[in-house]
Amino acid sequence: MRTFDFVVLGGGSAGYAAARTATALGLSTAVIDGADELGGLCILRGCMPSKTLIATANRARTLRHCANFAINGSYSGISTEQLKKRRDFLIADFAGYRQTQLSSGKFTLLRGTARFSSEKTLAVALRDGGAEEITFRTALIAAGSRIQIPDLPGLANSGYWTSDDVLKVPEKIPASLIVLGGGAIALELAHFFEGIGTQVTVIQRSPQVLRGCDADVAAVVENASRERGITLHTDTRLLSVAKENGTFAVRYDHSGHGERTATAEQLLVATGRLPATAGLGAEEIGLLAPSGRVQTDLRQQTPLPHIFAAGDVCGPLDVVHLAVQQGEIAARNAARLLGKISSAPEARSDHALLFGVFTEPEVAQVGLTEAQAKAQNLPVRVATYPFNDHGKSMVEGALHGFVKLLADPQGKLVGAAVVGPHATELIHEMALAVHLGLTAAQVATAPHYHPTLSEIWTYPAEELADL
Repeated sequence: MRTFDFVVLGGGSAGYAAARTATALGLSTAVIDGADELGGLCILRGCMPSKTLIATANRARTLRHCANFAINGSYSGISTEQLKKRRDFLIADFAGYRQTQLSSGKFTLLRGTARFSSEKTLAVALRDGGAEEITFRTALIAAGSRIQIPDLPGLANSGYWTSDDVLKVPEKIPASLIVLGGGAIALELAHFFEGIGTQVTVIQRSPQVLRGCDADVAAVVENASRERGITLHTDTRLLSVAKENGTFAVRYDHSGHGERTATAEQLLVATGRLPATAGLGAEEIGLLAPSGRVQTDLRQQTPLPHIFAAGDVCGPLDVVHLAVQQGEIAARNAARLLGKISSAPEARSDHALLFGVFTEPEVAQVGLTEAQAKAQNLPVRVATYPFNDHGKSMVEGALHGFVKLLADPQGKLVGAAVVGPHATELIHEMALAVHLGLTAAQVATAPHYHPTLSEIWTYPAEELADL
């Protein structure tokens, strides 16, 4: 039976970052990953393939609307074959590097699935049919997440798509599509399909899309989506799915409007993701919260202090940069627990959580939202400024949305949101400001080049600073 200082369950972004860090700190480390292909969710079935598809959709939309910029041109569709080749080329590049690093020999890589047989041992079922039991001094659960499929009559055998199917690039693009869900994944894929010319209907159960955002931010996305031709229904209750003669029919109750049916050539289920904890044995050793996530504190420690968790299995956001940070924190704290580092334990700070959605318009936020501040009875001042009154966005023809800043009574910035052009890029100035505890006055007096999208932040900052 082999023994390791640090064992990582999962070789995705969180797991690889943790293994790399632990090895550098002198811990004997093993990574256990039984996926068909190494690389992790972000590279293989998430961030990178989705943004590849969205880049195509954005250019298709530019062609479709080029007359608005005095350009003579037309759009005649996409080549799914060429898009798939581009997607495969990029993903092979991204995944190849990760696979090389995982197989480099710097740590032990076990190709299989693991289950806790006790608080200090793991039973590993290897992909080659073998089995092994290993012991560990510390461990990290970084198993990622899985697609959530709703229990909906008629759905199971209907031939629906999930994000996995779409991100492989279907051979045939449907003329019409129904999307179940209104979160980031659902809206990004709705954006892709509408961008390349598919008629899209989005059905969301909650009263607004993007439930983690303020209502005014979500409203901009909803209105812009409808303006570009997407049919969007919120505040619904899904009833059933049927498929006849190659057509999907989704029956739902629309609050205030009664029962309705939407039809389309294809159905995409994008109702969220769940922690991939099934089969790990984590529940048996008391690590799971009622939500199904692995319980952790800000040090990434579970109720068993020698076992840590990072990434989608524990939250609070399913985003890669946070997963990497959590994995590194967990590895360093494991090293401290084992006496390799003498400094005080490291804790994660959640005051500047960062989130983005690559729709049109894009959405991004950092720190507190206005709704969160209200729920926590925190006194904040709020200021906004619209893109339709901003020079650079007017030139770009990007008039949807606004920026928003939240400051505490002393003027320190505690949150920011942007819905509009290049929001996922613009948010980083405010991410730095919130992270460093800057004031609205400091942002307002910092030089901003004109004309740029970035200078829009100075207007709500000036209002909050009373300049």
